[in-house]
Amino acid sequence: MNASVLDHLWLGCGALFGARGQPLMGRLTLHPLPEVPATLAADVLALLAEAWPAENGPLCLSPTSESLLAGLLDAERPDHLVLEVPAFLAADAVWVQRLEARAQAGQAMALKGRPLSPLPPELLARFRHVIVDVADDRRHGDAPASGAARHTPWVQAGATTPAQAGDSLRRGALAVQGWPLGEHPGADAPRKDVPPSVQIVMDLIQRVDREEPVNRLEDALRGDPTLAFRLMRLINSPAFGLSVEINSFQHAIMILGYQRLKRWLALLVTNAVDDPNLKPLMQLAVRRGLLMEELLRAQGDSSAAGEAFICGVFSLLDRMLGQPFDRLLGSLPVGDGVAQTLAQNEGPYSLPLAVARAVESELPLDIAEAAGAMLLSPGEVNRAALKSMTAARQLQTD
Repeated sequence: MNASVLDHLWLGCGALFGARGQPLMGRLTLHPLPEVPATLAADVLALLAEAWPAENGPLCLSPTSESLLAGLLDAERPDHLVLEVPAFLAADAVWVQRLEARAQAGQAMALKGRPLSPLPPELLARFRHVIVDVADDRRHGDAPASGAARHTPWVQAGATTPAQAGDSLRRGALAVQGWPLGEHPGADAPRKDVPPSVQIVMDLIQRVDREEPVNRLEDALRGDPTLAFRLMRLINSPAFGLSVEINSFQHAIMILGYQRLKRWLALLVTNAVDDPNLKPLMQLAVRRGLLMEELLRAQGDSSAAGEAFICGVFSLLDRMLGQPFDRLLGSLPVGDGVAQTLAQNEGPYSLPLAVARAVESELPLDIAEAAGAMLLSPGEVNRAALKSMTAARQLQTD
């Protein structure tokens, strides 16, 4: 991907998670830099025509400047690109006319925030969903909801805990914007065993590290046929880009080799956690790993890119398993650099992990600071972020 438009903004990457924990829509927050070209909106749409085609599913665009919003609103957009419009602008008489005109032309829009005064019902009906922050949510208790809440599908923003996010979905939210990670398990977290399916994959990674014969590796998977099926789905996903279909473990090793196979076994660790409430964390972990890998590859450090990928994929495993990394690392098959980064938040992969977290936060100052620490330009970070979003979407297994 070689698009100069990515040099003129910061991208924040997120998703809208539905009731089954799967991403219903991708989300890009667009933070223009000073002195952007007049063609920025057209350039963004041209880029997304290649980077996020309709087969990737719906993608919400949240521009943070009024000029970029206006440019995206007035341009011809494909139906799968949903433009978020701030509620305070939707209540402005001048903008109402523009929104009505674009909606009648078939442009997909979402209302971001709760209007200070009720919008005309015919205008509300033009929005695919309304994004309601937890602080403004009137759906708790017996408080009546506004017209927007009653008649328009709603997306919950600003959830701070997984329990709060789950409660919003149970109360009828179409989706939750982003997904709160929850607290790191502390040293006082109750001890519990690693799930058997996860232990099988960890054991398998250790065997791959030792380059054991294929028949022994296959024996490790025979106890859980579901894991073998998931592994084949991952390897044969479009994100991997193989020209032939892999149909067995032996075939995978013949085509990939031991070390390339290890990357996909790391993904299988997160897929082996059979808790639907943890699916958003699985998706976020995969995207982190892909982003960190791309960042190091962009710096020409291909030898460390694979380890960075594994570090990102495992970076949420403590929350997923409810155990601190100090305990998990005893059975987690990772190198010293990855272990130091996960347990101490320092070491060789701490900087790319900080970039990945900043991109998830969608806050431009945080992204700029983390990128600066790695001496990365906006274009380099944005290219990696967009690639990781696309690849993570292709790796969805549900």
